[in-house]
Amino acid sequence: MVVSDFTPEEERLIEDEYQALLQDYLNSMHSQRIELIERAYHLAKQAHHGVRRLSGEPYMMHPLSVARIVVREIGLGSTSICAALLHDVVEDTDYTLEDLKELGFSPQVLVAVALLTHEKEVPYLDYVNRLKDNPIAKAVKLADLEHNSDMTRLGPDDPRIPAFQEKYRRAKELLCE
Repeated sequence: MVVSDFTPEEERLIEDEYQALLQDYLNSMHSQRIELIERAYHLAKQAHHGVRRLSGEPYMMHPLSVARIVVREIGLGSTSICAALLHDVVEDTDYTLEDLKELGFSPQVLVAVALLTHEKEVPYLDYVNRLKDNPIAKAVKLADLEHNSDMTRLGPDDPRIPAFQEKYRRAKELLCE
């Protein structure tokens, strides 16, 4: 990941994707708890500010995309959307679970984020196996895998593509057992 300021167009892209997420949520059958989603969005946006994916796009587009998959394709509500927006915050930034707790996120969100936080010393498939019994963490991880499986973020000649594809295939298989 690279850190750099975003252009006004990129900031607008992030905001447009967030508005699309809210519209997806408002179109769902879930109770309207937008204030929770707004809190998670603003925290994730602050935590990932200036960070870019390997493709060059703002990193914040990833948690937004995962959250949209959670609500649009899986049909989950505000707790899962918050977990999706925050799923990389503890793993990739200086924020801690205690910070999220102090900011008022529910125990369900905190448990899911804790499970979704891959500790570097834990083998990847052990980490995936650990989270599969929590329905929120499992759904968010499946959405995360779906979004990460788009290899256009790497470039067509990236030598890591086969390894990533195999890693994600095995993780999906484990989650769907």
